[in-house]
Amino acid sequence: MHDRTHISRRLAAESPPELEVFGRDLRIDACRGIALWCIFLDHVPNNIGSWLTLRHYGFSDVAEVFMFISGVTCALAYSRARQREGWSGVLRRSLRRGWDIYVASLLLTLACVIMVYLTGSDHLADETNTRILLEHPGAALAHAAILQYRPVNTDILPVFVIYHVLFAPLLWLLLRAPNVTLGASVLFYGLVHVFGWTVPAWPHNVWFFNPLAWQLLLVCGAWWVIEGKRFRPWVTSRAALVLAILYLVFSLIIALSWRIKPLEPLVPQTLANLLFSMDKSNLSPLRLLHFLALAILAAWFVPHDWRGLATPVMRGAIRCGANSLPIYCLGVLLALAGHMALLDISDGLAMQIALSLGGILVMIVTATLPSSIGSKTGTMSLRGATATKQSISPHAVPLPVVPRLCAAAKPLGVTGTPDP
Repeated sequence: MHDRTHISRRLAAESPPELEVFGRDLRIDACRGIALWCIFLDHVPNNIGSWLTLRHYGFSDVAEVFMFISGVTCALAYSRARQREGWSGVLRRSLRRGWDIYVASLLLTLACVIMVYLTGSDHLADETNTRILLEHPGAALAHAAILQYRPVNTDILPVFVIYHVLFAPLLWLLLRAPNVTLGASVLFYGLVHVFGWTVPAWPHNVWFFNPLAWQLLLVCGAWWVIEGKRFRPWVTSRAALVLAILYLVFSLIIALSWRIKPLEPLVPQTLANLLFSMDKSNLSPLRLLHFLALAILAAWFVPHDWRGLATPVMRGAIRCGANSLPIYCLGVLLALAGHMALLDISDGLAMQIALSLGGILVMIVTATLPSSIGSKTGTMSLRGATATKQSISPHAVPLPVVPRLCAAAKPLGVTGTPDP
């Protein structure tokens, strides 16, 4: 079967306007950075900061956002790798990225169990699913090595290992038959719900994120990059917007009725009980629809040249989103440390707010420092080179112009291909 040359040409030379200027859509990094903040806030138990995230206001949360964005970034990054290096480059890069995530997953597992061990808390060991590693280290580490054991809050990393390892054949299919591939993904998702398919896990045979179900969001993200331009008029139509808003309002009322007693009479008890059991592990269809409704709103109200991206908060989110793997691992450790602080020091409102704000600030600083140091080093090198040129040629660029040129060429220190 011949390659879909019009799709390849679109990916290589007809990319969206936001990718033509600097090679990176900053909305992707901003969205992923905000998702990382929300994941951190949600991972701290009984945290008032979690009311700033999506989980209390609808059927889905930022996990769906994070998975979809990962599909987008994988399609962008590996499609460009294909243009430069061919399919061998795609396979090499996807395997290397999968290996990086695999190593990060194992190191994060060890870091979590060390933190729990140092506290000496049996209660915390049970809550974080690390007791079994402390009591049976050999078996637990062996199962962790084959992606079957994970402490709490590290569940998504093994899923991404699988997805990156398999992304090269997925991209091959999407470039040749995108709609057929998406249809097959939807069908497979449906079969998972009908027959209860899952991947073996240990010790309870449960994946918090069943990769057989959550693959649909990854495929949707990649499909949108390749084929979404044709369907964008439908997504941005007024009918789609109205339906999305109605569904979001419905889910908002249901979700708030679960947590706010005065709102319970607004929802029939039978309906509330039916919807309350929505399955996150297998990506309940109601969760999927809620995310799609949010995506429609984002397509309507967040253009590629959105001015909000220039605000300090969004700059911080962009920094974090551009370094998603280390910042995610840091967020897991910060959430665990925050949990310990709430148990051992105080669980008061002031402590919850301080931990929430402090954790996000640490994530921003951690993501910003390396690029800031690199930027200063690069500027010093450029100044030295410019000074040398000026000593040789009277027509060299004036020194004060160089930092401005660097700032124009590298906004926010983020350039190049999105990191999948």
